[in-house]
Amino acid sequence: MKITKLNLINFRNYSNESLNLGERMNIFIGDNAQGKTNILEAITILALTKSHRVNYNPNIIQFNKKKSTIKGVVKKDKIISKLEIEISEEAKKFKINKTEIKKVADYIAHLNIIIFTPDDLEIIKASPNVRRNLLNIQLSQISKTYLNTYNQYNKLLKTRNEYLKILFNNNIADKTYLDVITDKLIEKAIVIYQLRKEYIDLINLRINKYYNEIADNEVLEVEYVPNVEITDYEYEALRKTLKYKYKKYYLKELNYGMTIYGPHRDEFLFKFKTTDRDLKFFGSQGQQKLAIISFKLTEIEIFKEKCGAYPVLLLDDIFSELDIAKRNKILKLVGNYDIQSIITTTDLKNIRKNFIKDAFIFEVKAGKVERK
Repeated sequence: MKITKLNLINFRNYSNESLNLGERMNIFIGDNAQGKTNILEAITILALTKSHRVNYNPNIIQFNKKKSTIKGVVKKDKIISKLEIEISEEAKKFKINKTEIKKVADYIAHLNIIIFTPDDLEIIKASPNVRRNLLNIQLSQISKTYLNTYNQYNKLLKTRNEYLKILFNNNIADKTYLDVITDKLIEKAIVIYQLRKEYIDLINLRINKYYNEIADNEVLEVEYVPNVEITDYEYEALRKTLKYKYKKYYLKELNYGMTIYGPHRDEFLFKFKTTDRDLKFFGSQGQQKLAIISFKLTEIEIFKEKCGAYPVLLLDDIFSELDIAKRNKILKLVGNYDIQSIITTTDLKNIRKNFIKDAFIFEVKAGKVERK
């Protein structure tokens, strides 16, 4: 999967910028605050329909403009797709080959990305919600079943929470309706649990190989920690476990006025297996950073396996905090794949010339991009 063309209109500090991208490595060089990261943000929105930086649309639209447009031409094998997202204060509109797409689920996965940013340390350091969000984004790109099921689960979750409040405040309300909602919620939860477990298992088959290649000889693993005790991920076993949980803790959930058990409260941890140490508490900042990089490099193979094509790799200034040896090890690993990478950096110092000899190199200055 490759982006061959990118066009930004009234997006951040770009009035109207068109780029032709190379099929392998693309490097955007420039000082800070010139617009390098804005290019990666635009690609992220084109792929996922939302930014990895902000949630509020007007922050994206250029000052004094009513809307912003991102267009991209994506090539997957011999299939060429023209993607377009129009962003206004009120809404976003999506188009594929000039046809408007009403459902986000029908748009996502036409461009798959894996993005590295300087803020990736938050994946380990921050709350479980950040790690769940990463898992949801990645699974939604490779599995339409997951995306649809997760959306349906959230709608049922909202309905169940609202009805728990009604039951708490109204003694004559009918609990039968809650049982119906709970059964439907369980059906969706089972699919989410199974797909998350499968994905984490695939990660663990590969992640240690990458970590040892760029870091040390610790045995790195990712541990999936559902907030329900699960010993068997088969359908019937999961159904019985969840039925028992909701029945046993009905009064507790009633008092809280919300659903406190289920995949919306899952967790996953980065650990060193030999010592059973959670990197959040016992890993150095360097170990945490390299664990995240290893996790995302591992996903390259999984995306290829599940989608039939490599994703586009976005690397936003991640080299600034790495020593020379680790920079070049990462570039060597990326170079092993027929993958398009889009990299931002302030300079090319200490990057081996053989890694960038065929790269497309662009200079970014004050919202203008020039190929060098």
